[in-house]
Amino acid sequence: MRVRLQVWLWLAQRVSAAVLAVCIVVHLVTMIYAVRGGLSAAEILARTQGNYAWFAFYTVFVLAVSIHAPIGLRTVLAEMLGWRGVVVNMLTLALGITSALAGMRAVLGVFS
Repeated sequence: MRVRLQVWLWLAQRVSAAVLAVCIVVHLVTMIYAVRGGLSAAEILARTQGNYAWFAFYTVFVLAVSIHAPIGLRTVLAEMLGWRGVVVNMLTLALGITSALAGMRAVLGVFS
């Protein structure tokens, strides 16, 4: 069972990394384009309010971060500090849930 968990975590880490790479590029290109076009932060936020496409994009971004970061932290804690087992799994799961909730709160704040 432990090997199966490791395989799923490895796969989730790689898939979330690929999704994050795309999200980061889209985010940076959009921000650079908007700022070079003379838009202020307030104007950018005004354009995101009520826009379901940006809501969906940033929801995917938040979920990818919430999957990727805790898995990476779990690996670091195991390799650097020797932490293993249920405690480190629950700690990193709590981090993932917390980051997902905080991220979605920010997305909803920009959307609403």
